[in-house]
Amino acid sequence: MISFPKEIEKYIHDKPFTQDKTGMSGSDVLVYDDMVLKFGPATKNELETVEIMKWLSGKIPVPKVIEHIVQHDTSFLLMSKIKGKMGCDNYYLEHSDELVSLLADVFKKMWSIDINDCPRERSIDTELKEARSRVENGLVNIELCEPETFGENGFKDPQQLLEWLENNRPSYEAVFSHGDLCLPNILFDNGELSGLIDLGDSGIGDKWRDIALCYRSLKHNFNGTYGNKVYRDFDPDILFEKLGIEPDYDKLKYYILLDELF
Repeated sequence: MISFPKEIEKYIHDKPFTQDKTGMSGSDVLVYDDMVLKFGPATKNELETVEIMKWLSGKIPVPKVIEHIVQHDTSFLLMSKIKGKMGCDNYYLEHSDELVSLLADVFKKMWSIDINDCPRERSIDTELKEARSRVENGLVNIELCEPETFGENGFKDPQQLLEWLENNRPSYEAVFSHGDLCLPNILFDNGELSGLIDLGDSGIGDKWRDIALCYRSLKHNFNGTYGNKVYRDFDPDILFEKLGIEPDYDKLKYYILLDELF
């Protein structure tokens, strides 16, 4: 039985909760009716995430930091619970035009944020440095990768993919980047963005990283990779139409491959 800091306990005492076991961060997540408690190792990334959540307050909807305590090398983050439906909710999958219009608005909101005093940078070099560490320490699980990434027509192994990524850096368009902008991390309510969650990779980054991961998420949610239903009339390229930009398939490929190492 874990003992929570008194600063946290005063908010959650005797309140019912459920445990969220879907994440892969290595932290425990307890979900209350109006709050979420996340606790785990007080890593540099965890501390930076709390800082950027505070920085984002008033700029774009994100969970509010209610209390953050580090005790005995454990980070306890109590935050508000975002209300609404995830972008992968059945409603949005059945109303794809509405979903993609809402997603385009999310991108435009993120790109409008002034990043001059953003407390964290997630540049390509930063990502590649972390990717190299993961490859060298055997932390890449190729079973979770796209089936075509490794094997006969793909890369031999994560090391070869890493070297390709290091030798093929794309141009860099700096904006505020969520870092993992897949449909479960975007919540909508009453026809508008109610919040972005899971901000562990957010900071100044390339706009095409978010576009690539959102594009992949759209593709997989509509083609039956996630869930059992296939929406055959959906084309993920409609995202570019809603954004008013031309697709850059080379950058999409690059950032999807980079994400395979995480």
